[in-house]
Amino acid sequence: MQSVESFSLGPRLIRLAVPLGLVSLAAALVLSTRQLAAHDHSPLALETGPIARYSRLAVLPSACSARIAAVRVPAEYTLARGETLGRVLQRLGLSSDDARQATAALAEHVSLRRIKAGNRYHAFWNPDSTLAAMDLTLAGEGRVEMNRDADGRWLLDWLPVRRSTALRAIRGTLDGSTSLETAIERAGGPAGLAARMAEALQWDLDFARDLRPGDRFEAMYEAVQLDGKDHGAGNLVALVYDNLGRRHEAYRFDADAGGAFYDGTGQPLQKMFLRSPLRYTHITSMFSQHRFHPVLNEVRPHNGVDYSAPVGTPVAVTAGGIVVFAGWDGGGGNVVKVQHGPDYLTAYLHLSRFASGIRPGTRVRQGETIAYTGATGLATGPHLDYRVKCRGNWIDPLTLKGVRDEPIPQARLAAFDSWRDSLRSSLERGSVPASLALPWSHSAATLLAGAGAGGVTGHAAVDAADRAGAPLDHGRASRATMAR
Repeated sequence: MQSVESFSLGPRLIRLAVPLGLVSLAAALVLSTRQLAAHDHSPLALETGPIARYSRLAVLPSACSARIAAVRVPAEYTLARGETLGRVLQRLGLSSDDARQATAALAEHVSLRRIKAGNRYHAFWNPDSTLAAMDLTLAGEGRVEMNRDADGRWLLDWLPVRRSTALRAIRGTLDGSTSLETAIERAGGPAGLAARMAEALQWDLDFARDLRPGDRFEAMYEAVQLDGKDHGAGNLVALVYDNLGRRHEAYRFDADAGGAFYDGTGQPLQKMFLRSPLRYTHITSMFSQHRFHPVLNEVRPHNGVDYSAPVGTPVAVTAGGIVVFAGWDGGGGNVVKVQHGPDYLTAYLHLSRFASGIRPGTRVRQGETIAYTGATGLATGPHLDYRVKCRGNWIDPLTLKGVRDEPIPQARLAAFDSWRDSLRSSLERGSVPASLALPWSHSAATLLAGAGAGGVTGHAAVDAADRAGAPLDHGRASRATMAR
């Protein structure tokens, strides 16, 4: 009987041990897998050799301990919105007097208004948690360093950004899916160059309406550099823009006129009148002697050109002159009239308001904002009615684009021709001479040929001042000492 019971107990134990063994094996596999995963994801290499035993000698001060303790590790911060420099200095542990002195010393080198939210600064701490040093970076301006000397005084150094210019040449094509800014960037130039191009050709080409897919451009410009790196577009030097087969050329030449632009024949691009008093708009009604008035419901002359624009759009005076009227003028609503010499007068009707300082007797310059569009007077909607009178008679404003300023004097025409030819050949080849002297620059600037972005650009530059040997301000400003 006993042997029978022993015989039946054995299988029971086996049936119980097998599941327990399998569970233990599974747990061991999971644990080892986690250890291997932790090893694989560890950022530090794990030592596979024997672990060194603890030694009291290893933690005693050594010759390097003092140097390690003296190392100042910076903590980086970002200036928050509404935070002032004085508040930052006090938060870092300076007294109110120290903070005021540091702020006053910095104001001698840079406008405190340039310190804005987002500027980065670093604080360096002593072993006793007191502020040891600080530096503040102003984007595009420079960096200020503030250090405490052995006597506890604060020394301030202003390190301005090293500014220079370099010539660049680009070439590209405008396609139907991109803007001019994008086409310029693809050619290797800064997007801001588009504004320079529009400014040079604003009397002949409306960059808001006239650009078409397939237009080709070649441009040479001065790149503004900060600490040797391109930061944006400076002066435009030369531009060739092919607009639907019509070639527009612009060459900067006359230093006395601030670097005025001339076409390929030496005629000034700047004309007496801009093509339009508004930058981005479209014409809704032309100059006509017989137009049906939408408000009066009768046929009568329309002595101007109507430009559609939302209320508040800036209105630019199309030529320099003197304001002779600014006020309410019946059906014209708010009106500004400007006299341009003895022959021409321009009028701007249906305005919502006048720009600051616009009153009779005010002298205005071409392109200056004089008012803002509206729908005052007899108007069915917001727009600008722009009119021009020549010698007492109203004329079509769109016929004024041929009235030019003075051309290059005959005595200087040969110099311009030579300058224009060198720029033309450079742009056509996509490369330039090894040295190119800018007429308006006191030192020679150089432009070297190079490979362009995307294979469409002749693009390279050498710092003009470095090539000409002109001195640059690489040094620090005078040190200001603040007594603690």
